[in-house]
Formats: sequence, C-alpha cells, structure tokens
Amino acid sequence: MSSYELSTTEEEKRQYIVVKIGSEQYGLDISNVDNIVRMQKITRVPKSPEHYRGVINLRGEVVPVMSIRRKMGLSDDVFTNASRIIILKLEAQGSVGIVVDEVKEVVSLGSDDIDRNVQNTNREDSNFINGIGKNGEELISLFDVDKIADEVEAA
Repeated sequence: MSSYELSTTEEEKRQYIVVKIGSEQYGLDISNVDNIVRMQKITRVPKSPEHYRGVINLRGEVVPVMSIRRKMGLSDDVFTNASRIIILKLEAQGSVGIVVDEVKEVVSLGSDDIDRNVQNTNREDSNFINGIGKNGEELISLFDVDKIADEVEAA
C-alpha cells in the first residue's frame, strides 16, 4: 500500500471520544480534546449561570467547568468513580472543561457513518449536536464543540 492510499484513508475517518451522559452516548471530535481528568474539587464562582459549575486548577491553569447535563435540561450531575472532566481546547477562549458521566471509548467514523441532518429534531440537546454517528448498531450524537463554546462564552 502506498503512503498516498494510507493518508487518504486517514483523512476520510475522524476519531471521536465516546462519552455517556445519562443513558445517551455522545461523541467529541478528538482534535478538540486536550485532556481527560478524574473528577476533582470544582470551586464555585458566585453569580455564575446555573450550568457553569465553577473552575478547577489544572497544573497551575484555572479552567472553567460546565455541566452539559444542566445545559441540556437534564437531571443534575451525579459524580461517581466513572465521572470525568473533558478538557476542550478552543481557539477563542482557551481551555474549558465539561463534566461527563463516563468515558467509554474512541471510535473512528467516516463521512458515510455520520448523518448531519439533525436540525429538525425536538431533542433538548439538538442545539449542541451537529450529527449522529453510526458505529455498528450504536448511535452516537456528535457534539458541536463551537456551540458548546458559545454557551460557555455567554457564561
């Protein structure tokens, strides 16, 4: 196989980190993920929006953390040993953390595996979703990190 064939295949597929929030699975484009950290003390910031949980100290950097569950109108976060904070790297405002119930796996999805027609759904999370990925028999809602970032900026 030539190197051209390899690079074409790599470009067609993107990797997504699959996380659980409640009973649903969501995917985050791995290129937007800076780090995955265990749950730690989150310092609340007074007068911040309800979905904004506070800030954490990550190796000397203060990182804002938000609850996707609260933002989507779901029940409040319940922290377990599986809970994680996903640190997203965003061009506009640096790093931001989002709380997830569990990190499951990394999957590779090609454009044929993703249905981008999700704008007409009545799901509460549809504002943050830019596609549905099909991984075998499983469906994974793919987060639009820019929309999540816009929500954080408004915080």
